[in-house]
Amino acid sequence: MKFKMIHENYNVRDLDKSLSFYNDALGLTEKRRKVSDDGSFIIVYLGNQESDFELELTWLKNMERPYDLGDCEFHLAFQVDDYEAAFKKHKEMDCVCFENSAMGIYFIEDPDGYWLEVVPTR
Repeated sequence: MKFKMIHENYNVRDLDKSLSFYNDALGLTEKRRKVSDDGSFIIVYLGNQESDFELELTWLKNMERPYDLGDCEFHLAFQVDDYEAAFKKHKEMDCVCFENSAMGIYFIEDPDGYWLEVVPTR
């Protein structure tokens, strides 16, 4: 029996803001979306040419408070071929939330507070 990871879900409060962030910060674009018949939710799948793995963003109409993300100890990681350029871009976007120079990695934070790890290709 084989299992293949295909996507991870993040719930978001402002879908347009999140779509813009993920496109600007990580080059992810919309692959497809599902809108409920009653308008209660929208699910958008994001991806790129580097992997089949997708990030699923879910917007819920009746969510009126920020999501509780606990201690942000979970994260999705992205490997980048030009680490220095990525770091510079994310610093300019003011979304770098944690740096670990000893490990050679850093994290960025999306509009809903999710942390995303950026690691260099080694």
